[in-house]
Amino acid sequence: MTEHVRVAVIGSGFGGLGAAVRLRREGITDFVILERASSVGGTWRDNSYPGCACDVPSHLYSFSFAPNPDWPRTFSGQEHIRAYLEHVTDVFGLRPHLRLDSEVLRMTWDAQELRWDVETSAGRYLADMVVSATGPLSDPKIPAIPGLDSFPGKVFHSARWDHDHDLTGKRVAMVGTGASAVQIVPAVQPDVSRLTLFQRTPPWVMPRVDRAVSGAERALHRALPFTARMRRGLLWGIRELQVQAFTKHPNELGFVEQLARRNMARAVKDPALRAKLTPDYRIGCKRILLSSTYYPALTRPNVDVVASGLSEVRGSTLVAADGTEAEADVIVFGTGFHVTDMPIADRVVGADGRTLAETWKGGMEALRGASAAGFPNWMTIIGPNTGLGNSSMILMIESQLNYLADYLRQLDVLGGRAALDARPSAVHAWNRRVQDRMKRTVWSTGGCTSWYLDESGRNTTVWPGTTAEFRRATRRVDLAEYEVLRAPAGARAAGERDAEDTGVTA
Repeated sequence: MTEHVRVAVIGSGFGGLGAAVRLRREGITDFVILERASSVGGTWRDNSYPGCACDVPSHLYSFSFAPNPDWPRTFSGQEHIRAYLEHVTDVFGLRPHLRLDSEVLRMTWDAQELRWDVETSAGRYLADMVVSATGPLSDPKIPAIPGLDSFPGKVFHSARWDHDHDLTGKRVAMVGTGASAVQIVPAVQPDVSRLTLFQRTPPWVMPRVDRAVSGAERALHRALPFTARMRRGLLWGIRELQVQAFTKHPNELGFVEQLARRNMARAVKDPALRAKLTPDYRIGCKRILLSSTYYPALTRPNVDVVASGLSEVRGSTLVAADGTEAEADVIVFGTGFHVTDMPIADRVVGADGRTLAETWKGGMEALRGASAAGFPNWMTIIGPNTGLGNSSMILMIESQLNYLADYLRQLDVLGGRAALDARPSAVHAWNRRVQDRMKRTVWSTGGCTSWYLDESGRNTTVWPGTTAEFRRATRRVDLAEYEVLRAPAGARAAGERDAEDTGVTA
């Protein structure tokens, strides 16, 4: 079956649902949301591991146009965020637009018709524009460990947690020490017989000041919505003030580093264990993790910290790079995602017949984090250099939704069948400015190797400025940065569809 729509949105996480809401608010209802899973939620659907929660305060980690006065905790758990996204889907009437169990297999630009041919596992779509909101945390990364295939026990990634496999009394190996691991370790430690943490690089960990939101607070936010907006504004302002230290004056983070050392010292009395857990890079170079239970869990008698990465598996014996061995019944990988090599890029074929992955072979880059040269009427949400190290990604998503809305307005103004293709010179100029600013940030000077960096060592992930700066930069589409494409003579004008393209056809 083939369906012709004005916009195809790929993914139903925060980015995809936000784009869908914005389309409806702009008066556009001719769109579909293509989702490979059987429900909405994105990363908050996929990551359901024990202890999963957000490290950004609840009132900031939600849409400004869909405030939730009933967040139960100051830092919400996965189940609360997923329920919020289901609520947004219902309140804004997005269910009719959803195409679940529809994985995008390939999308190809048709230069004659000026539209995208989108092949999915459940059918084919012709779209005048594509909004790719698959997100950078959607495809888990498991390192190639020699012997892993021969491991006799259970193996899974934190983002694909096997809830049918009971860890009680098992010997569990946790590989990785990122944001997921610091939540998983304290959650499973009391139940397992032995927990071995393979730590390649120790993280900086600060206390997570989490608490239940009182009934009185929730009632106040329901009765007086401006109080919730004030709370959100305060949370945003504090984080905006912190940005200078990350992006311009990394040495100012020394005070924060001292606080992190004291936090560790309070929980970890053993000097040998403290030495293993103390990073040798500037705080902020890798994402600062929040947990008040991680360090205490590592001091328990049934926990071993191996200060070396997993390098080999010999049956049920796991061998670290430093030669340390440990027996395990279960291996849990908390080793992150394909961020700088997003798999969706292999499935997008542009105007010159090359895939987005081929175009980005030297590193991801997109005009204002949204448009890639050679891929007309294609926009990515949470694209290159739109990530944050200290604030809420929802702020960045909403800025990109402003850009999307103006992009569609510009197409309407141009009239007829038209498309916008980012000029290579504009993309390179934007990327050059971003990378020049990146040179003095803590992510470049802090002395670490993080998932922010691609294979060549370039930071193609994080935005080196404030969220307010990014919002200003994406408020309007500058047509000078785009080439306007028109359909060849004789091609149908936008809105003119013959019987073959109208609605759904067999």
